[in-house]
Amino acid sequence: MRAILCWYDNYCTMKTLKLIQSDSYLRPYASAIEGRYNYAIAQEKKLTGGQKLSDWANGYMFFGLHKVGKKWVLREWAPNATAIYLVGDCNGWQKDEAYRLQPTENGVWEITLSEKMLQHEQLYKLLVEWQGGSGERIPSYARRVVQDPQTKLFSAQVWAPVEAKVEKLKVKGAKRRKAGDPLFIYECHIGMSSEEEKVNSYDEFRRDVLPRIAKLGYNCLQIMAIQEHPYYGSFGYHVSNFFAVSSRQGTPEELKHLIADAHAYGMDVIMDLVHSHAVKNELEGLGKFDGSTYQYFHDGPKREHPAWDSLCFNYGKDEVLHFLLSNCKFWMDEYDFDGFRFDGVTSMIYWSHGLGEDFVDYSRYYNLNQDGDAICYLTLANKLIHEVKKNAITIAEDMSGMPGLAYPIKDGGMGFDYRLAMGIPDFWIKYIKEVRDEDWKAGHIFYEMTNRRQDEKTISYAESHDQALVGDKTIIFRLCDADMYWHFEKGHSTYMVDRGIALHKMIRLVTASTINGGYLTFMGNEFGHPEWIDFPRQGNGWSHKYARRQWSLVDSPRYFFSCLNLFDEKMVHLLREHLTPVKDSYGVHLPWEDKLCDNEGDQVVAFQRGDLVFVFNWNGVKSFEGYGIPVPAGKYKVVLNTDAKEFAGFGLSDDTVEHFTLPDTGYLPANKGWLQLYLPARSAVVLQKID
Repeated sequence: MRAILCWYDNYCTMKTLKLIQSDSYLRPYASAIEGRYNYAIAQEKKLTGGQKLSDWANGYMFFGLHKVGKKWVLREWAPNATAIYLVGDCNGWQKDEAYRLQPTENGVWEITLSEKMLQHEQLYKLLVEWQGGSGERIPSYARRVVQDPQTKLFSAQVWAPVEAKVEKLKVKGAKRRKAGDPLFIYECHIGMSSEEEKVNSYDEFRRDVLPRIAKLGYNCLQIMAIQEHPYYGSFGYHVSNFFAVSSRQGTPEELKHLIADAHAYGMDVIMDLVHSHAVKNELEGLGKFDGSTYQYFHDGPKREHPAWDSLCFNYGKDEVLHFLLSNCKFWMDEYDFDGFRFDGVTSMIYWSHGLGEDFVDYSRYYNLNQDGDAICYLTLANKLIHEVKKNAITIAEDMSGMPGLAYPIKDGGMGFDYRLAMGIPDFWIKYIKEVRDEDWKAGHIFYEMTNRRQDEKTISYAESHDQALVGDKTIIFRLCDADMYWHFEKGHSTYMVDRGIALHKMIRLVTASTINGGYLTFMGNEFGHPEWIDFPRQGNGWSHKYARRQWSLVDSPRYFFSCLNLFDEKMVHLLREHLTPVKDSYGVHLPWEDKLCDNEGDQVVAFQRGDLVFVFNWNGVKSFEGYGIPVPAGKYKVVLNTDAKEFAGFGLSDDTVEHFTLPDTGYLPANKGWLQLYLPARSAVVLQKID
């Protein structure tokens, strides 16, 4: 489809959307915003003919291999094909007229086979012929794809097991998150979740790791690398088979069991969804599926992503929209996922993929460098997902700051529930690498934690999987360096370790306590996992040594890892209990309140969230006695202290002491007084108002 230059003329309305009303800086771009809104409406109507998106996006029910009564039906979309044959274990991998698909209409091919012609676990592919060539292909809607351990070749697999009854897990006291409650997301990769040097399974993760996450208090599980991908080291981001569960980690039924148990623990489960690009592979993926270069992807220079060695979807094709939207519904319908973290949104919405872009002003969002069809797809995807599940969760990975990304569709936004606060981990990296301890500015830290569009909810995080991969460093690695290998045993610490442990806790606490939507951590980072992530590859001898998690370290009382883990547990439970949603006049959740104190000279900052008061002393050398914090008058108790001995601190404060505010005539009209606290260097304390 031609580029949507008609936004500004053909689809503009006189309606002023709330997104434009909410931000005066957006008014010069009203025509572009309204154009995007109206184009999405027009596209939806054209695609669905007026029916609901969720009733239209059912490609997975039609295409692919299906058992219908006592027959098998296989359908495929391949408009450039001249002939298609099913080949596999069923016919000795030979071209057989009995297994020839017949063309129907609109590029669709179909075959009906008797029940005996295909058996459970048999391998198969499609032999696709086109003018001037042919090739074996895995069906685009294949739900099970496996790799031969000897040849390393991938094939589709007939999957029709006798369904075994799964006993539902019952967890006493577990409750699902209510709509609007803050998200606490545990990002995980199933394959690397074992301590053994291997690919872990869904079942092993469900049995061994899921209880750990539940104990920590996280209410949302974000699973990476679910869609099948040929190269394990891609971390799941070079997808080949969009409807197939990664078979390295087990069967579809085992994944369903994992999700069901996570729900029983009270967790939502979201999937890291990759619709931003696809693997270039032709034998395994969609590249030249029917012999053409343009079936699913752009043709010409826009076809390949210049940085990711992958192919870029053409979101302007109706069939591509049907494929991707059906994929969204499939994972929710078939596996009961509660939503998605959309990968690479920046790459999708800009023709430049965001490469080399400096988003310094609003004009960069409305300068015709945007892919209008991609924006339309994301808008329709969000609408569809929330039709399927009203309380579904959608998160956008965008580093550009596109306004309206996490804003209601009806008001001119793209409809995501949250956007990742990608600037926060970048801030922490810069601060740790480039700023001396004595130059850390407490007020600036608070500003960076809360600097976001107040009408859009965000997911804050100090680090994710991105900061744990080879080539980068986790926060604990940056802080402690090699000392964490030799001095992380209790009683054998160094100054570098003591400093690193203190800042590790403080960084997480200030990041998590200033959220306006949710908080995320990556598997193992909560306790300061000592190793980076390096997946098996030629350069490391195909080793799994660094593609695993050493749970024995956190389970041992000898090391500080257990202390950091305990702190994370106490922090998450405390924040989940007290950070209740607050609504502004528009109805967007804004669960923070104003700063109470900001003293850059002392490197102290304090703020209030509900009935909790957070006080941070970032000073590395100075402790303060009787430090005054203006707070609502009353009685307070300490509910969390980063310096407590149980969290590998020095225990310099008596946290059993109750604190009473001292009156100040200047604060009487506001019903405030002074809390006078002992603030050890490089520590933070959380107090709760109890009277």
